[in-house]
Amino acid sequence: MAAKTYIPIRDWNEDDRPREKMLKLGRQALSDSELLAIILGSGSRDKSAIDLAKEILASCDDNLDELGKISIRELMLFKGVGTAKAVNIAAVLELGRRRQATNPVTKPKISSSQDAFRILHPILADLPYEEFWILVLNRAHRVIKKEKISSGGVNTTLADSRLVFRSAIQLLASSLIIAHNHPSGSLDPSDADISLTKKLVTAGKYLDIKVLDHIILSNNSYVSFADKNWL
Repeated sequence: MAAKTYIPIRDWNEDDRPREKMLKLGRQALSDSELLAIILGSGSRDKSAIDLAKEILASCDDNLDELGKISIRELMLFKGVGTAKAVNIAAVLELGRRRQATNPVTKPKISSSQDAFRILHPILADLPYEEFWILVLNRAHRVIKKEKISSGGVNTTLADSRLVFRSAIQLLASSLIIAHNHPSGSLDPSDADISLTKKLVTAGKYLDIKVLDHIILSNNSYVSFADKNWL
């Protein structure tokens, strides 16, 4: 009988390689054995990482809960699993266990300009120079990211529209709020503030990402373009 031909993963079609598959299709598209193969990194001389992963999973009836009970010493009994690989598997499974025991973080919801101000004030209050920030929101108007776009001088800061929308696009956001501070304490928008707001609102319409508000903050107060019907 002819020996089984072993083909290393590096020689597989790119679409079938676990790492490339995850990057292209997302982690949900991978099987348990493919995910475990990524953790292993490599197989043995006569077995690919996926074949080794399948062997390990089969030993616990393909049950991840049972896999989590296997000791490092037991993992090292599999040919191709040394100390480093066994520790990697144990560490990942322990992280998964701890995640299940962790309360999910509740993302703050923006229902009014005051909600946005409460989030932004600790960031921008008392700064001696201007900074431009965005709050990236999901469909439920919950903040999924806070990001500084730029820092400027005492009287001005520049915001590149490409940077403003970059995170929103990557996170598949539905809307965002833009904001910056006025160290002088004045809440009156400059001509540049008004022009930038119009530019970003227009850009957002093309990208299907609504700019809900532009908030200008001083140390203790703020003005909202949405509240003033300036958008």
